[in-house]
Amino acid sequence: MSHAYPLHVYVSRYTKEALLNIVGLHHNTHEPFNTLFEHVASLPYSLLLDTSGSLKSDGRYNIMAFSPVSVIEAKGDKVTLVDVSTSKREALLQRPFEAVEQHLHSQLNNVVINADFDTSHLPFIVGVAGMAGYDTGRFYEALPSVAKDDYAMPDFTVGLYLRSLIEDTQTGHIYYCSVDNAPLTSFFAAPDSSKKVATDTSPSDFKLTTPFTSNLSKHEYEKSLATIGGYLRAGDCYQVNMAQRFTASYEGNIWQAYCELRNQNQAPFSAYFNLPDGCIASISPERFLRVKDGIVETKPIKGTRPRFKNPLKDKASADSLLSAEKDRSENLMIVDLLRNDISKHCKPHSVKVPALFALESYEAVHHLVSTVTGELHETASPLELLAAAFPGGSITGAPKIRAMEVIDELEPHRRNIYCGSVFYMGYREDMDSSICIRTVLAENNRLHCWAGGGIVLDSVPSDEYQETLDKVSKILPVLESINQ
Repeated sequence: MSHAYPLHVYVSRYTKEALLNIVGLHHNTHEPFNTLFEHVASLPYSLLLDTSGSLKSDGRYNIMAFSPVSVIEAKGDKVTLVDVSTSKREALLQRPFEAVEQHLHSQLNNVVINADFDTSHLPFIVGVAGMAGYDTGRFYEALPSVAKDDYAMPDFTVGLYLRSLIEDTQTGHIYYCSVDNAPLTSFFAAPDSSKKVATDTSPSDFKLTTPFTSNLSKHEYEKSLATIGGYLRAGDCYQVNMAQRFTASYEGNIWQAYCELRNQNQAPFSAYFNLPDGCIASISPERFLRVKDGIVETKPIKGTRPRFKNPLKDKASADSLLSAEKDRSENLMIVDLLRNDISKHCKPHSVKVPALFALESYEAVHHLVSTVTGELHETASPLELLAAAFPGGSITGAPKIRAMEVIDELEPHRRNIYCGSVFYMGYREDMDSSICIRTVLAENNRLHCWAGGGIVLDSVPSDEYQETLDKVSKILPVLESINQ
């Protein structure tokens, strides 16, 4: 139920240095935004949306959201509303995205901004944010249950956040947004940086205690590709995204691991989400869906080549990707799938493809990226759009449902956060979301990380297997090297 009275949101603006004065840190320390997050990182449901210094995908704003009042969780076939302050849990009949719309976002219908400056350029301010794991799709499509679900983490966790901190990386301004007008010092009250809240249940330094092992051997992975090849030749499907999962045991501070990963990768859709059952550390380069001023944008990634230190070799690798018919065909299949997915909630004839097969280069790999846009229909909400397109077609294959059935048949374990999404939707219904590739899930002293690729008729199994290793070449070795 919506509030019957105006919900006032107070927005204060500070420069980085002024903000540091407020929290009592050293005056000559220009503390990075992700370091400020350490003051709240150990709180349940604290979320950092981090551009990692990347300017790709219009990377300008970093957002931290903390202390949600309510949370929607989903696991298996159950959806639950959680009152964070009392821990009271209420079973719901709605599916996850509909539950967020009805029970959380509806509380923002009467927001009034109190600020003495223009806030129209700021994303989010207050709203709903969190993660939707890949298996959230099971609430929307009937899928088999062959793959093992061995996760403690829910499939879906989204909170209603009435407090946030937003950094404009272009101006250096930081904006503190709060419904209750609580002073910023009430959250960053430590007298010096040595007294910040601990950022993990364990204060010790992060390190792996076992090496990473995959849930599929090279032989098993390539055998699965042969099975997919049979489906492709039969016309059963046209592309299937096949992944393997790497797992290692660890001890210590996951936040420390995230900081090293984000510094090494500089991915524009990085995120850190602290949950009661574990942590998500994502360094994703891929946008799923954005809605801004009624314009929908999705940027699927399909096509990958490794990076090289030698400039000539690196350019040759990029050029081979740009000219590869297989990768272009793979990309085009997913562009067509996403055009269809977003057209369900876009105005007729508004869906366009302004960029096809563009090259984007990251620390570990080159990618082929396309852009699809549309105009959101007046009767649709961004969450309806997200639910209709979920999970993203770039990480399923085509046709989507049949590809997901094959994935469940051939991958030994469910995906959880992998190939799901971290997203926000502000009170003005501005939304942005990632595809959670290059993502680590930490729970029960184990780390999971995944890598996969789109399999088509002319895929070479050994090349596809190597591509999965290329994609984690700036993740697994980085984690293995920390404090060793």
